[in-house]
Amino acid sequence: MNNKKTSEPTKSHAIRNLWIIFGSILLLIILFFFCVAKGLFGTMPSFEELENPRTNLATEIISADGKLLGTYFVENRSNVRYAELSHYMPEALISIEDERFTDHSGIDEKALFRVAYGVITGNKKGGGSTITQQLAKNLFPRGENLSKPKLVLRKFQEWITATKLEHNYSKEEIVAMYLNTVAFGHNTFGIRSAASTFFDKKPSEMNLEECALMAGVVNAPTRYSPIRNPERSLERRNLVLKKMVENGFITQAECDSVSQIPIDMTHFNIKDHNTGQATYFREFLRGYLTAWADTTYRADGTPYNIYRDGLRIYTTIDSRMQRYAEDAVKDFMGKELQPMFYQHWKGHKNAPFSHLTADQIDNLMETAMKRSDRYRVLKNAGVPYDSIKAEFERPVRMTVFSWDGLIDTVMSPMDSIRYYKWFMQASLVSIESHTGQVKAYVGGLDYRFFKYDHVTQARRQVGSTFKPFLYSYAMGDSEFTPCTKIPNIPYNIELPDGRFWSPSNGGGGGGEITLKSALAQSNNWISAYLMNHYGPEAIISHVRRMGVESPIDPVPSICLGSCDLKLIEMVGAMSTFANQGVYIKPMFITRIEDKNGNVIQRFSPKESEAMSELAAYKTIELMKGVVQSGTGVRLRSKYGFTNPIAGKTGTTQKNSDGYFMGITPDLTTGVWVGAEDRSVHFRSTRLGQGSHTALPIWAMYMKKVYADKSLNISQGNFPKPNTPGVDLDFNCWQYNDEERDEYIDEF
Repeated sequence: MNNKKTSEPTKSHAIRNLWIIFGSILLLIILFFFCVAKGLFGTMPSFEELENPRTNLATEIISADGKLLGTYFVENRSNVRYAELSHYMPEALISIEDERFTDHSGIDEKALFRVAYGVITGNKKGGGSTITQQLAKNLFPRGENLSKPKLVLRKFQEWITATKLEHNYSKEEIVAMYLNTVAFGHNTFGIRSAASTFFDKKPSEMNLEECALMAGVVNAPTRYSPIRNPERSLERRNLVLKKMVENGFITQAECDSVSQIPIDMTHFNIKDHNTGQATYFREFLRGYLTAWADTTYRADGTPYNIYRDGLRIYTTIDSRMQRYAEDAVKDFMGKELQPMFYQHWKGHKNAPFSHLTADQIDNLMETAMKRSDRYRVLKNAGVPYDSIKAEFERPVRMTVFSWDGLIDTVMSPMDSIRYYKWFMQASLVSIESHTGQVKAYVGGLDYRFFKYDHVTQARRQVGSTFKPFLYSYAMGDSEFTPCTKIPNIPYNIELPDGRFWSPSNGGGGGGEITLKSALAQSNNWISAYLMNHYGPEAIISHVRRMGVESPIDPVPSICLGSCDLKLIEMVGAMSTFANQGVYIKPMFITRIEDKNGNVIQRFSPKESEAMSELAAYKTIELMKGVVQSGTGVRLRSKYGFTNPIAGKTGTTQKNSDGYFMGITPDLTTGVWVGAEDRSVHFRSTRLGQGSHTALPIWAMYMKKVYADKSLNISQGNFPKPNTPGVDLDFNCWQYNDEERDEYIDEF
């Protein structure tokens, strides 16, 4: 009896102690998680950080027609919303990564028990992290080289962060956030970047097999890379498809059918700053945006960062027109002009340098060496000049550009410099005349190998393309019209030192010539006459009103284009004629948004009146004569254009530069062709003139522009100004048909 009574209190006491121990452990666990949540064991993300997680987001460069031209990034990552995903993508991801995603609140207890059992038994099957936990890890990285205790603590912190994320965001938002943060390999972060890199698609355009492939990649981007390990990637993709069947997202028939489809990587293209569309434009824009970001501030007072803030730059470039421009440069330069240039110089001593001695060529090559990045790096490292020179003479493995494809070869850096001197360069810029918006921008042949931008960086002698500025000033004078006749004789202009300057002129002289015929023939005597009539200072003031900012010496020879100007200045000024005398500064950006789509800044055209509407129209009529019966006539005779076009060819001294400026009612487009060094050029004007080197690129570009009806580019005539009582009939080409045909045959 006594033993029984004694045992009952003892048993009751033991149960009470067990409850105390259990309660204490539970309290310690709660206290531990409370301390973790409060950040006592390490910083935890704040509520604000959970609401607005900071990730390295790439700034997107977007074309006027909504295409992604490129990005500026630390990590090539851009966000998408759940609505922008293919419905297969979340289904595939959930099937392979977190089957109970819709049922748990951030932590999957079943998965945790499975992992714990696997650790105890040594039979581990699968991980225990949910999509939400992985998102927590991606948003708030663990850091490197953590000790085991810190790693365990960090795991608990991720659990708490995951539950907070579940509390703050919907399941759809969490899936989208995860797909925005995860790496897919090959320098792609986030599903938008992956879709573009692997398939050249938007995330919404991805099909079932592509979504399954990407869902399989996220577990181990290198191991399951469809580029590096295609067989393993295929097996992984098909496993995802089977999991999708098990989870009821697709049927077995769909799985069987899609599993037979091979992986298609034909559209795979690693996006970097050296490749893709509009590379020269994007580099030009980078400089502008960097300066803009340094002086534009977020709400917290810190400046924007174009590499981390996920800005969206909406540009004026039209991706279709940009493609046509790049194709025109590539097709003409690679297939026609460059082979012709090689043949032209074949067998000539010191080729391709014209009229240079061996010593002059050596000096030119040395200058080119000193301008190279390799030279600057070695010099900054303190390497003596003789050693640098020896380094440039030592053969090394390199990849060089050719129009037939990249060439892997062994060549000394100095030989590579000489090799690249052979290449004729080209640039093109096309502006919408009535808005000033730049629609196409080609700064060179290939940005990977030729970094110098011939649209906005280079200043080259402009030759006869300057003459329309001179003539347009005269058209503002009631004394002159396109049909005004001037004696076709040499003119002497007295210089400040008492000497006289008089240009030579191709073709015959005598009699009188209309201004329209004079510009069509690019007559130098008539240009000298007009320059003598008005003086250099007046003409320089005139072109300043048309947006030309480069230095111009006030000398009479500018009437022949002796000054060095930028192509962007020339085309911007030329567009004034088509815009009824109003100059609009070329525009490159329409608006900038932050990562959430809020507009930070809108850009409006900056315009000013440069000349009267009548003077602009008369200049257009003058320039139409260039194409109708002048130096630009091959647009009609060879390329078959019949619509109204105003144009001007240009050829500089010794054929170093060739130009064509073409104006239609909607577009003003300028093309320049020449070599890196002015001493490299064709030896004959027949081959080196702008009508032969630059005009064909304009023609090939505009052919494609007109053929694309979605662009809605007009082939109509230029509008006439409303000037009652003024005769606007300037059809005054003065030669008879036989003389006209003879002249046309020259071009």
